[in-house]
Amino acid sequence: MSVLAGFGTGLSLIAAIGAQNAFVLRQGLRREHVPAVVLFCVLADLVLVTAAVAGVGLVVDRVPGLVEVVRWGGVVWLTGYGLLALRRAVRPAGLDADTRGAARPLAPVLGSAAALTFLNPHMMLDLLVLGSLAAAHGDDGRWAFGAGVVVASLTWFSGLGFGAARLAGVFARPAAWRVLDGVVAAVMLGVAVALAVG
Repeated sequence: MSVLAGFGTGLSLIAAIGAQNAFVLRQGLRREHVPAVVLFCVLADLVLVTAAVAGVGLVVDRVPGLVEVVRWGGVVWLTGYGLLALRRAVRPAGLDADTRGAARPLAPVLGSAAALTFLNPHMMLDLLVLGSLAAAHGDDGRWAFGAGVVVASLTWFSGLGFGAARLAGVFARPAAWRVLDGVVAAVMLGVAVALAVG
């Protein structure tokens, strides 16, 4: 169950419309360094999720009462995130992935991927939420939760990068993002409720 919870939460966080997804989709549409970009994004998530699960778990274990602070902070953030996804579902926009321009060498492409991953302002919030949710699964379940998040990352970025040619028409339509953001909102709000009552 911890793996499934991690997978659902991770997929909901990763799948939200953002610059990183637009970049991966664009690379897939251009068929430019797709394996390297997908591998980079998945490995970056592996490092970040491992840090979140290990770091937050260690701090929570050593500071009495912090688990409650982190838990309620996670509830507030997840609720806000879910409501934003719900708003995007009501007013959807297509994902514009610019496919023009000459092919670029691998190094600048990976540099762009790194900037979009590590300089993302939501990354720290995502890490805190993932760490707190993982900690809620206890010592036995938190690493399974983290593994579920990494599997979600692998699934999403592989599908987005390698399936871009087929997905381009779908994700150019606002209706597709309406469905996706509706699912994201449902999962985030559901996780917030579960965290609040748990």
